Parts: sequence; C-alpha cells; structure tokens
Amino acid sequence: MKKFTAIFVLLSLKVSLFAAAEFVTIGTGSVTGTYYPTGGAICRLVNKYKKETRIRCSVESTGGSIYNINAINIGELDFGIAQSDAVYQAIKGEKNFKNTPVKKLRSVMSIYPELLTLVTRSDANINSIDDIKGKRINIGNLGSGNETTVSNLLTHLNIQKSELSQVGRLKVGEAPDALRDGKLDGYFYMVGHPTANIKDASSSTNIKLVPIRGEKIDSFIEKNPFYVKGEIPAAIYNGVSTTIPTFGAKAVLITSSDVSDKAVYTLVKAILENFEKFKQLHPVYKYITKDSLLEGLNAPLHDGAVKYYKENNFIK
Repeated sequence: MKKFTAIFVLLSLKVSLFAAAEFVTIGTGSVTGTYYPTGGAICRLVNKYKKETRIRCSVESTGGSIYNINAINIGELDFGIAQSDAVYQAIKGEKNFKNTPVKKLRSVMSIYPELLTLVTRSDANINSIDDIKGKRINIGNLGSGNETTVSNLLTHLNIQKSELSQVGRLKVGEAPDALRDGKLDGYFYMVGHPTANIKDASSSTNIKLVPIRGEKIDSFIEKNPFYVKGEIPAAIYNGVSTTIPTFGAKAVLITSSDVSDKAVYTLVKAILENFEKFKQLHPVYKYITKDSLLEGLNAPLHDGAVKYYKENNFIK
C-alpha cells in the first residue's frame, strides 16, 4: 500500500509540474524561407533554460506575416514573425486590416532586413520589373505579407495584374519547383538573404535576380517610410555574380498583449544573453546588432520586453 501511495505521489508531482509549465508557439512561414529557421533558432535558445523558467517553446510553419498577425490576434499563436510593413498596416487598420486595427499587437524585437527579390529563369528575358508584363509571375499566396507588398508595388508602378499572362498564388516554398518545371517565368519573394529557397532554385535552374530600382521605386519608398533601400549580396546564389539593388522591410518578432510578461521576458533574455551564438545560427543574422533589434518597430513594445530592455539599459 505504501508503495502504491509513493507512486501516486510521484505521478501527481509530475502532473503538477507539467501543468505549471507554460507552452508558447512561434508562427513563422515556409520551411524553405528564413522565418522558419529563425523561429527554430529562438526556440532552441528558450528551451535551453526550460527547467529553470518552465517555458517551453515550439515553432510552427504558417502562411507568413498576415496569417501570423491574425492568429496572434485571436490567440492561436503566442508569437510570430512578420514584415514590418504588415505590422504597420495592422496597427493602423489599413490594407488587409482595413478598419480593423489589431489593438493587441505588441513588438518583441526587430530581427533582420528582408529584401524584395524577383527571381526569374535566365531565359525569361526579364531584365527589369517592367518586363514582367506578359509573363507568368508568382506574387505569393493570398493574405501573405509577400503578396501584399507586391500588390501595393504593382499598383504604384501602374502595372495591372491582368497584364501578366499568369498571376501565381503559390506559397513561396512551391515556387522553385514551379520555376524549374517551366510553370513560372519568375516569382517575388520578400526574404532575408541567403535563403534555402533561392539556393534550391539556383541549383536546379539557371536563374537571374532582377534589379528593383529607379525613380518610381524611390517614390514608392518615400510614400511608404517603413521600407528602405538594400542590396542582395553577390555570389551567394549560383549564377548571380553581382550585387542586386532592391528595397525591403524588417522581419519583426511580435506577440499579443495577452501573452504573459514572463514568457516575453524569458524569450528576449534567451536571445540577448546568447546573442553571438544566435548570430551564428543563420547567415542572415550576420549584420544584425543589439541596437538594430529595436529598429523598425511599429507596434508598441510588450511590457515583458520593456522590462528586460530597461533592466539592461537598452531603453530608459
């Protein structure tokens, strides 16, 4: 009887400890993009301290920015990665969030720059963004940050979607195969570089990265100040030997005001106290700094993040 009582006590103790743990999930994007490995990198650092913090972190592949924002808003995700322009629109109640601002949305940190990239078959004869007329171009799955950015840009450039011979709605993870199989002439992707997605495309197809520049691009950036000019480095993809001018936004880690201060504080602490290790987890983090983690944030900082940043003199 004593033996059974002891077993029951141990089992009860394990159940109570399990119940006391807090489980959080980070919404990311396609598994071949940079959001997914970024979420995985963050979770590995958070889970390193799970015995002390009782915070368990998992990563989920999703449809990207807009999906993550909406899922956070209704409590299906605790954290998510999103383009800074999509976060701006959510806070302001614009574009995909017209008249329905996401009031619960909170910033945790800015991570890395994302650059709009136009990947084409080298034989597609696309040398500038104007050349996409009459071509089969993937702009991204409906509701994604990728699709929103491209749609807004095409409107500004007065390029009608009806002028494309095919408007692709594939998820970006499907685009390299479609390019290889001759089902697409090109695809847009807002992403940090280098990315496995474009490496896959360049390993199976002769590709070209098309410059996105000019006076109309300059005026688009001026009209949308959350965008900045950037360059895709040379020689990181097969067949691309020069730097490619373009523009982009920031990949931002977001959460909800409903998520506990402890969870957010733990996540920020795990990244910043292992910052150099974090930077080594993916080439896209090479140029980020601790200061850059607070740049490009359009949603208010979560209280848990503020607590850590104030304690460590990042903010006053």
